[in-house]
Amino acid sequence: MKFEELPLETSLQRAIKAVGYETPTPIQEKAIPPLLEGHDLLGIAQTGTGKTAAFALPILQQLLVSGKVREPKCVRALVLLPTRELAIQVEDCFQKYGQYTSISTACVFGGVSDVPQKKALLRGVDVLVATPGRLLDLINQKVVSLRKLEFFVLDEADRMLDMGFIHDIRKVVAMLPPVRQNLFFSATMPADITKLAAQILRPHPIRIEVTPASTPIERITQTLYRIEKKRKGALLRALLMQNPDMTKVLVFSRTKHGANHIVEALEKAGITCAAIHGNKSQTRRQEALGNFKCEIIRVLVATDIAARGIDVDDVSHVFNFDLPEVPETYVHRIGRTARAGKGGSAVAFCCDEELDELKAIERLIRTRIPEGDPAILANLPADAPRGPQGRPQSRPPSRPQGRAQGRSQGRPQGSPQGRAQGRNGAPERRERSVSSSSEQPQQQQNSEQRPATPKTASGERPGSRARKRFWDKFRPKSEG
Repeated sequence: MKFEELPLETSLQRAIKAVGYETPTPIQEKAIPPLLEGHDLLGIAQTGTGKTAAFALPILQQLLVSGKVREPKCVRALVLLPTRELAIQVEDCFQKYGQYTSISTACVFGGVSDVPQKKALLRGVDVLVATPGRLLDLINQKVVSLRKLEFFVLDEADRMLDMGFIHDIRKVVAMLPPVRQNLFFSATMPADITKLAAQILRPHPIRIEVTPASTPIERITQTLYRIEKKRKGALLRALLMQNPDMTKVLVFSRTKHGANHIVEALEKAGITCAAIHGNKSQTRRQEALGNFKCEIIRVLVATDIAARGIDVDDVSHVFNFDLPEVPETYVHRIGRTARAGKGGSAVAFCCDEELDELKAIERLIRTRIPEGDPAILANLPADAPRGPQGRPQSRPPSRPQGRAQGRSQGRPQGSPQGRAQGRNGAPERRERSVSSSSEQPQQQQNSEQRPATPKTASGERPGSRARKRFWDKFRPKSEG
């Protein structure tokens, strides 16, 4: 089947040719015809199978032929996604497919100012691509309404649940009109996802399950290095510097702080890189991603927020600097390479604390990851020891100069004499204080033997003039 054989409008066919599509992928071939007929769809497909076009083209087609027009503050089609990057990517696809039509699109997500988003929504949009949190915020501000919604798409449903969006999804679904067409996509179908799909979809939806013709595991050359945690940074630098063919490298870290530390270490080695994670502003994240796509930077370091939703062509290598706790995440990570039928390489670092994760990954992919060349480990310099969070441990505080001099002269460590002689050539001051402290009991005894200070005739003790004036002021009149 060719795209030109599908019953799509001329403007959509023209856009399809402009983006270079000729033959539909399996999920597109199976999903587009029933969606054009108005059926609900349950799609089980991994990232990279072409599912965005599978639901975008039918929605655009039905929006064009319906004859309806958008109303202020209203949305006709809603696509709900878990991450900002994925939302931007999907909206970009809608714009490309609808570039020769009058259909309007908008994308709303958190982390940026909502003023431009409000302006776009006040006029009304045909297709809204959104993340759950910002969408609910704008609904609460009464900037957008879902009462005129015709199409609802929930993409990456399993990722939504992993990120804790289940309550937000249920709030959004409760606001949807009862009559609508629903599209539900997920890479996996555990019990929670199946239950959620039953709540959203109408009875007897079309079920499509598509697996790639050749899985990423078969097209990716995998390598494993067993190495101490403190030496991972040195190994990464060595591999990048010794292999110039690693031109577009994606490195995954388990934590945000770990990603920042990797970037700092690589920049010191002269390797262009940037980090992308939840603590970065949306502007910085888009800048880093854009520089990586244009190959301005060689390495992009990311947390699992980038495991799905980042569509970057020609990623040569994927590094698992830290093995993920969930084995399925490993497959999503390395799936960033070997896209569009091309090959790729994936390198994993494993320390002793990650052996359980390694066993779970090998059990999932049903293969044993071959180990890399041990020669590079033999010549590897050791990194500075790190604390539990990957931060270099601070050096022990330098001892005072006096202690060192005290030990050099055979005195006990930290002795008063040693400390005294190391203080800028002023031992007598310290000795005076030490001697005064040793003579304190005797001075206290002598003070007890002193005669009491004699009193004056008025009963006062001798003192300053101010004390006398104070005494005269508050002295009872009877004593005057």
